[in-house]
Amino acid sequence: MISNDLSILLPEIVLSLYAMVALLAAVYTGKDKAATLLVWVTSALFVLLALWIGTGRGDEIAFSGTFVNDGFARFAKVVILLSAAAVLFMSENYMTRRGLLRFEYPVLVALSVVGMMVMVSAGDLMSLYMGLELQSLALYVVASLRRDSPKSTEAGLKYFVLGALSSGLLLYGASLTYGYAGTTQFEGIIAATAGGTSLGLLFGLAFLIAGFAFKVSAAPFHMWTPDVYEGAPTPVTAFLATAPKVAAMGLFARVVFDAFGGVVGDWRQIVAFLSVVSMFWGGVAAIGQRDIKRLMAYSSIAHMGYALMGLAAGTALGVQAMLIYMAIYVTMNIGTFAFILSMERDGRPTTDIALLNGYSVREPLKALALLVLMFSLAGVPPMVGFFGKLYVVQAAVDAGLGWLAILGVIASVIGAFYYLRIVFYMYFGEEKATLDSGMPPVLWGFLMVSAAAMVLGVINLFGVPQVAQRAAAALVDPVVVVVVQ
Repeated sequence: MISNDLSILLPEIVLSLYAMVALLAAVYTGKDKAATLLVWVTSALFVLLALWIGTGRGDEIAFSGTFVNDGFARFAKVVILLSAAAVLFMSENYMTRRGLLRFEYPVLVALSVVGMMVMVSAGDLMSLYMGLELQSLALYVVASLRRDSPKSTEAGLKYFVLGALSSGLLLYGASLTYGYAGTTQFEGIIAATAGGTSLGLLFGLAFLIAGFAFKVSAAPFHMWTPDVYEGAPTPVTAFLATAPKVAAMGLFARVVFDAFGGVVGDWRQIVAFLSVVSMFWGGVAAIGQRDIKRLMAYSSIAHMGYALMGLAAGTALGVQAMLIYMAIYVTMNIGTFAFILSMERDGRPTTDIALLNGYSVREPLKALALLVLMFSLAGVPPMVGFFGKLYVVQAAVDAGLGWLAILGVIASVIGAFYYLRIVFYMYFGEEKATLDSGMPPVLWGFLMVSAAAMVLGVINLFGVPQVAQRAAAALVDPVVVVVVQ
């Protein structure tokens, strides 16, 4: 039985052993040489594990329900691994040129990815917390990786302090849930709610959702996001904006459906509230930003609001819409951060949006690629980003949340301003001081591929909706769907 359990966790075990071996090997070799090699090897391992996990079939449970390997977990893990590989691949040149690349960086990223994989497969409150903390502790360190920068140190400290607060809320919610349900396993919790939810369980659920809201940077638990995005090294910001968001949203969905799927009405209103506040707060607050990293921080808050709209539907269609949205969001962010990583003036990195004035005159192809990504982030048809928002709006309407869908459309119109302002600067701004020409081939490739995907993906979205549908069906039990409807 134990050997079978270990075989189900084999991808996580392989990645954990790799991280430990890499850490020991790098200490006893040339650290600078080991750092570059580890970036390439870790990226390649992520891709191989994604291919391995993506070919899996069926639902598997390990250690008496503590770990669940189903279609939903596999979908989330593939997106997490591929996005982490892409960010690592993009970051090598940037960090090497600025003397930031240390062998600990890819090792910490690998350990955080292990935590993310455990998060989306959690079937118990204890395994949930173990995965969450493994991810978080590694991210606190990489956020403050640039030790000679006060902003980076501040980012890591703020992330740690606020992350500890959110973990405390989550643990308190877990303790209340355990006290009133009598078990930490999700299947036991959902059984305890079959006859109705007690007041204690409701409080436990509320505290759990508050902890999850922090992890997905949903307002009003978003306070760490802008400062950490701005202060952390740009490759770390790119990582924070992609894989951890997918993991946290996957964990959010896992808990509310696997543990509280029988009482959708009790958590739907909370999630809908988080969705509305995030969409509007992110959209309005981004308007005044002049630093593109801070702008992307508020953008991520707004986008998590749209993803939560799908989750608030409380149906299989809503989960499918959320998964599609997250896959599209990650793809858009990888391309956008590839461009941000290349922003330099006089050989020094910069994040000032004003330097994009007249950029299309000097770099027409890159300006066009960024235009496509901005249009897609804004949800302008016929870009793929429009279809992501269309899916979550449709899920909300089908679930009887028409008011939420209408508010989402209004928030999308408001949010379009700050994306289109970047396009205005590039094509109609008066050229003064501008960015340096040139771009590393790796970054150029990711920028172009991401932009092309936003255009070519309109043809069936590369089959993602079909895969997401199967993943959502694996999570949302048919009995729960009947209760919701």
